[in-house]
Amino acid sequence: MPGLLRAVAAERPGHPAVVDGETTLTFAELADHVMAAARGFIGLGVEPGDRVAIWAPNTWEWVLALLGLQSAGAVLVPLNTRYKGVEAAHILRASQAEVLCTVQGFLGNDFVTMLSDADLPDLRTTVVLRGEIPDGTLSFDGLIAAGGGVAPAEVDRRVAALTPETLSDLLFTSGTTGLPKGVMCTHGQTLRAFADWARTVGLGPDDRYLVVNPFFHAFGYKAGIVAAFSVGATVVPEAIFDTERVMEAVESHKITMLPGPPALYQTMLNHPALDVTKLSSLRLAVTGAAVVPVALVEAMRDTLGFDTVITGYGLTEACGIATMCRHDDDPQTIASFSGRAVPGVEVEVHDADGVVQPAMTPGEVVVRGYNVMQGYADDPGQTAEAIDEHGWLHTGDIGIMDERGYLRITDRLKDMFIVGGFNAYPAEIESLLAAHPDLAQVAVVGMPDDRLGEVGVAFVVAAHGATPDPDSIMTWARDQMANFKVPRQIVVVDSLPLNASGKVLKTDLRARLAP
Repeated sequence: MPGLLRAVAAERPGHPAVVDGETTLTFAELADHVMAAARGFIGLGVEPGDRVAIWAPNTWEWVLALLGLQSAGAVLVPLNTRYKGVEAAHILRASQAEVLCTVQGFLGNDFVTMLSDADLPDLRTTVVLRGEIPDGTLSFDGLIAAGGGVAPAEVDRRVAALTPETLSDLLFTSGTTGLPKGVMCTHGQTLRAFADWARTVGLGPDDRYLVVNPFFHAFGYKAGIVAAFSVGATVVPEAIFDTERVMEAVESHKITMLPGPPALYQTMLNHPALDVTKLSSLRLAVTGAAVVPVALVEAMRDTLGFDTVITGYGLTEACGIATMCRHDDDPQTIASFSGRAVPGVEVEVHDADGVVQPAMTPGEVVVRGYNVMQGYADDPGQTAEAIDEHGWLHTGDIGIMDERGYLRITDRLKDMFIVGGFNAYPAEIESLLAAHPDLAQVAVVGMPDDRLGEVGVAFVVAAHGATPDPDSIMTWARDQMANFKVPRQIVVVDSLPLNASGKVLKTDLRARLAP
């Protein structure tokens, strides 16, 4: 990654790399700032292989911190800005992060205070990239000052020591259980995957890329920053998705590339202030992470003016990418399928015995290739469960594949559902809800939602002597977990349906929600 930045800075030194509000950094300027940040991290004692976390929204400082920590040889650990303190603390502990880069005041949150009571034995330094600087933390300028005694040659030495096999990031996902696990991916995997992604999409050096997808997610970080820089395009970060702000940014920055979940485009199309004449610069869209209606694909082309609309499928354990449609696929294919395998990657549909299923026959989606993770950090048991002896990554997703090799996801073994592009894991939500004193049992399932794709519904059984109130439970849940995890409906039941082995029959619960 640092080598990529240096190469682009040499080729296109005066081209804008990042445009964030009043701040514009050319590639040459970004490279200079990254050198200063890398010296700062080294001055703070960061060694190659150490984990540095970023808990912040999409800003130019995020990009700088990312490339600075990686230039120091460290491994990125991104944190979801919607996390509450207990969720963030778990990942900081599990990753053994020694430095945290964060902000103060985003959406009214005080991230530093959220962690004030957390037991974080490895965390030595908190750097506040933007906002007020609480006692005991370091300002962004303080980070730069910390590198005053570090020679640029030390950064050069560390960058030269990076190889394609060096870990670049540790993205946490709940995987098959409710406890988030760190997915280990390397610089080589990330660069290859998203250079291919950029080529498939048709991203070019003159594109201006509005990154609404959060940088803490593979879609924003890898399909955003990495893909853009792999072709020398300009990144325009957007901290929150607000329809009017996005449309204003498209007009003022002449945005050409605008990926996002289907909800993003649906909201734009339905917005009373939509003026398509102000969106004439748009040409590229990449969507997925939810059902995509054919009518939406057509409206994105006909109304919003996109020349190219592409859908895809990926998961964190596969470096964020597995299949993609192609620019010349018809709207029916783009809406109905998640594309075919990307170059150098195999995707198949297997039955329970590992036998490849005939066309249009459901089975588990498995992935094999350079993009498959190195494993879950410090968890060889879960790694062995996820990746079999033949190198196939078992995604836990159920899909069908047509004669052309195009994949359609139909269900999820893991019961995961996707809320506005964010993966929501029932086991994790159930664990958090189980702490409510009025609840004895909890089962969470996803149900379709016109705007967000899917939302959660929690079926709850009262604790002895308690009378659960759905509204108060939802209010409580908003204080305990990220908003996308909060169930949109609480259903109080006398008991949960169980099979002979005592497992909750979630198919029965979903059937209760059917129209």
